[in-house]
Amino acid sequence: MAKSLTKRREALLRIIVGEYIATAQPVASETIFRNYELGVSPATIRNDMAYLESEGYIMRPYTSAGTIPLDKAYRYYVESLTQDVELPPEEQSRIRNLFAEAEVVERWLKLAATLVASLVRNAALVTFPKARQSRFRHLELVAVHEFLALLILVLSDTVLRRHLLPFDEPVTQEQLTGLADKLNMAYGGLSKREIKSRKLELAPSEERVSTAVLDIMAAEDAAKYDEPYLEGLRYMLGQPEFGRRERMLDIMEIMEARGWLDRVSASGSGDRRVRVVIGHENPDEALRELSLVFSGYGVPDRAGGTIIVVGPTRMDYRRAISSVSYMSDLLSDLVAGVCGGD
Repeated sequence: MAKSLTKRREALLRIIVGEYIATAQPVASETIFRNYELGVSPATIRNDMAYLESEGYIMRPYTSAGTIPLDKAYRYYVESLTQDVELPPEEQSRIRNLFAEAEVVERWLKLAATLVASLVRNAALVTFPKARQSRFRHLELVAVHEFLALLILVLSDTVLRRHLLPFDEPVTQEQLTGLADKLNMAYGGLSKREIKSRKLELAPSEERVSTAVLDIMAAEDAAKYDEPYLEGLRYMLGQPEFGRRERMLDIMEIMEARGWLDRVSASGSGDRRVRVVIGHENPDEALRELSLVFSGYGVPDRAGGTIIVVGPTRMDYRRAISSVSYMSDLLSDLVAGVCGGD
């Protein structure tokens, strides 16, 4: 936060940022004088605005226009928000009631992305909760026909994978059930490395299933994240900043590329602090007209994902921070219930 500003100039800067977030229009000194009781003359307001402009907080799009905030002003605004920014209790209650109707992880995440996007009127992404190291939880084998079975593998408490597995010899459902029971007893709770270190006597059909399980776990450990749940892109693209067709196409290309999401997910997964990256603070040049508000969720050292709000720098940061914070806490509680964490 800029400590060099006087309290009056701090208040003036907050007004400019708030007005611009609400209207997307340059803020004139006459508007501030008319609508806010600062106890000073229009000339003093103009002088203070000139000072803020000289310090790089605000700018005039053209000489006779009002002012708009720059990244430095948004950073000041975010840092000036109190640490206990929260959604209103009635909204918290409504959200919890909606989650009571969703019974599986996939539905939680889609609902979370939909609700956050509607709360902030921008794009919201939620990544699947991923363990740092997958662990075998449960295996089922279902006969499809005599040479083919459906392998259903549950990993790391929240991940389910299906795989069609062919056999060289006919297998019955009874044989498959016995095979699955044997591997469930032997592999329960183990990582890929721990499974490979076990010296089990396995029949050829059992070896085939064990190899398939290890291949699935290796692929899961190598994957950075599953396809995230994305909602609200229409809200973001409806903002005045993206009115030009070329800019809209640029944003869609960024969202589809998702290279930036690797870095955000890696830095945010499981860490429940809400972080805000504004405009030119983004390391990726393509994101420098956008702001990100994000937080991890999940159970430390068990499974974690990331919630991200993406929008223009003219974003309602208070709303975005409170929405992401609340959803992080809620999803963390739900994942803890699945994982058996505290």
